Amino acid sequence: MSKPDFCLRLEIFINMKTNQKLKEAYLDEHVFYGLKNLNDGYDVPSIKYFSEADFEEVLNRVQNLELGITGIEPWLNGFYFDVLTWEEFRDKGIKDCRDPRWYRGAFQTFKSTEEELQYAASYQIPSSISWKIQSM
Repeated sequence: MSKPDFCLRLEIFINMKTNQKLKEAYLDEHVFYGLKNLNDGYDVPSIKYFSEADFEEVLNRVQNLELGITGIEPWLNGFYFDVLTWEEFRDKGIKDCRDPRWYRGAFQTFKSTEEELQYAASYQIPSSISWKIQSM
């Protein structure tokens, strides 16, 4: 007997939420530890914002763990400033969001504005790590 369509959709939704929480926990433990989250409530709690110096450390850890960054979104004084995504760097030979040339280049672009930005990013955890997280 198969599950009703609603039950399947609910199960998929619950699995997605659980996977998202596991990925957030992984990032907290392996990438964000020891850094100050500057999100004081101007965005949802799961989105972490970092100073320029702390975000540079985030990039170092992401590179060392071979994770990906799909987008970088800096904010200025609690307001949206700009966003760059890895797809925008394809014409520069970037084929994967794990390529540090794209996210370090984007970060350099934002740093060159000389504004006191707070940095958030969207992260990709490779499936090889995702499976390990799910089995925890």
